[in-house]
Amino acid sequence: MQVKKHLTDIPIRYMKGVGPKMASILTKVGIDNVLDLMYYLPRRYEDRSNIVAMKDISPGESQAFIGEVLKMNSFRARTGTVIFELFVGEGTKKVCAIWYNQPFMSKMFSKGQKVMLYGKVEKAGRLNITHPAFEILEEGQDEIPLEIGRIVPVYPLTESLTQKYIRKLIFHATKTYSKEVNDILPVQLRGRKKLVDSEFAVRNIHFPCSDKSLEKAYNRLVFEEFFMLQTIMAFRRRQIRKKGIKHEAHEGLLHSFGNLFDFELTNAQKKCIKDIEKDMSSERPMYRLLQGDVGSGKTVVAMYAALIASKGGYQTTVMVPTEILARQHYITFSKIFMPLGMNVRLLVNGMDQTLRDTIEKEISLGEADIVVGTHALIQDNIKYGKLGLVIVDEQHKFGVDQRQALRKKGKDPDMLVMTATPIPRSLVLTVFGDMDISSMKEKPAGRDQVSTYWVDEGKRDSVYSFIRGEVKEGRQAFIVYPRIKQTQNSELRSAEHMAQHLKEEIFPELNVALVHGRLKSDEKEKVMEDFRNKKYDVLVATTVIEVGVDIPNVTVMVVEHAERYGLAQLHQLRGRIGRGKYASYCILLGEVKTDASYERLVTMEKTSDGFEISRKDLEIRGPGEFLGTKQSGLPELRFGNIAKDFSIMEEAREEAFSLVEEDPGLERPGNIEFKKAIEERFGIKVIK
Repeated sequence: MQVKKHLTDIPIRYMKGVGPKMASILTKVGIDNVLDLMYYLPRRYEDRSNIVAMKDISPGESQAFIGEVLKMNSFRARTGTVIFELFVGEGTKKVCAIWYNQPFMSKMFSKGQKVMLYGKVEKAGRLNITHPAFEILEEGQDEIPLEIGRIVPVYPLTESLTQKYIRKLIFHATKTYSKEVNDILPVQLRGRKKLVDSEFAVRNIHFPCSDKSLEKAYNRLVFEEFFMLQTIMAFRRRQIRKKGIKHEAHEGLLHSFGNLFDFELTNAQKKCIKDIEKDMSSERPMYRLLQGDVGSGKTVVAMYAALIASKGGYQTTVMVPTEILARQHYITFSKIFMPLGMNVRLLVNGMDQTLRDTIEKEISLGEADIVVGTHALIQDNIKYGKLGLVIVDEQHKFGVDQRQALRKKGKDPDMLVMTATPIPRSLVLTVFGDMDISSMKEKPAGRDQVSTYWVDEGKRDSVYSFIRGEVKEGRQAFIVYPRIKQTQNSELRSAEHMAQHLKEEIFPELNVALVHGRLKSDEKEKVMEDFRNKKYDVLVATTVIEVGVDIPNVTVMVVEHAERYGLAQLHQLRGRIGRGKYASYCILLGEVKTDASYERLVTMEKTSDGFEISRKDLEIRGPGEFLGTKQSGLPELRFGNIAKDFSIMEEAREEAFSLVEEDPGLERPGNIEFKKAIEERFGIKVIK
């Protein structure tokens, strides 16, 4: 919905019934002007449209009825509570409306008035209705009351803001300004999709004439918002798909690549590799999202893409969020590619300066075929000789700007974005709608499912005994804590404190090590390497091990205070085990205090399917928190619910991509208003 510019120039304080004091309260809920007020949507509705005759009132139900004021009574109870009673009747039927501690109510009514009441009627010797919504019906009144006799909007509130006040204010705004709404959707599109006009939508989203009118208004506003969003996606895709590098995937390359590994590639890996081959062989730059569950083998697919780039003389850069993951990838890429004569380099902060200077020079001269690193890869001083492929792993840890900064290091290089946090399709279309998508659900053969158990504090000794038993069998264990240091006022156990406790009190016969994000790079590397070489039996850690740790001998993952973690993070932590030939166990130690934490832990016990976990995570947290608006570039949605309104999203996407295909600059007369709305809402300039 695009509103004429001058509505944003009318401060809310100048609306009738507002003034400076109420304006400051309205500002707290984001209402600064008339436009904001019209965008302030109800969070739900109450159907008070069915008015029953007083003779048909049924105790125990919420209902609306009309009666005449018979008498009033105000008194103070023994407890000090002021009680106001209003007796309303019709014929022989009477109902007593009761308000507590609202003495001013006695001045609002007079005997003989017609009033409309709404609320739950109870029978306690007589019929009572406590704190009902009400309307005093004036003689000759031609408007339906705002509180009763209609579908009533219920708005989010803050201090000193009442439903009655905000309803009246918004009703006045829609009555006065809804004709000022500019219909930005192309006429042919509105006709094809059978969408109501903007004025109807604005009026009926707040004060619907019927359920059907509300549905039409909602669909119109949601479609319009999604249509704008998907048009932006179509523009991005068009810009990205301009001419880039045409790589060559030689016949037989995949076969020889497969021979580099001591396992058979899965069908899912082969399919994704074919997608990438097709992209990289095209003149248009690849811009693909590769999503797969933990342990599905995404790194192998990325390595094949790097091999294609290298065969054509191009460099590959692989950006990851943590040093531990960077070193893991460096080891993996080096093991496969260095024997082939390829130069694989690692670039992270905190390296020896002489070594760093050497690596930076090799990168700038194009002598480093593959560069693996952290944010260090996007620093201004890093220049690439011939960058042909950008790979971003664990993309949700990076912002949109960071991903694009790395891509700009080359001249339209191909880009492969990877995530082990599967994203529901509804969010894929919203946030990654400009990308091609490859998904991997199949895991390599021989990987057993990890058994997951949620246990409470009373089972702690049993958990420790279980770890002892696994170590006795030659296995190792992770124990993860939510924080590094103990704080005075927190009941949370910390990694540092518990590492000491476990060493001295619980596992004196075992070798226990500690790793966390504040250790120096060389210290972290030493601990991880020693643990990988079985010098330690138990590794106490923070979530620094969430990604990038692949140690097949570890069979136990204990997560302390598990109720404090999100589903995606718990699933990632669980993904650090079950990577070898041994049965593995994830133990979630947690005491639930909220419904959401209960749902998370139960979900972890029930399923190991990352795609199902992701769907549930979206359901619990909502899209903004699921992705992080800042990280994803997800614009704030005023109307639509990405999950609930997914079918509208798909329709809007199809129409938006067709529009941009037919009129790339939105220059046709019917598209001019829409173009202006796009440019104003997103702060961009639409060009062909």
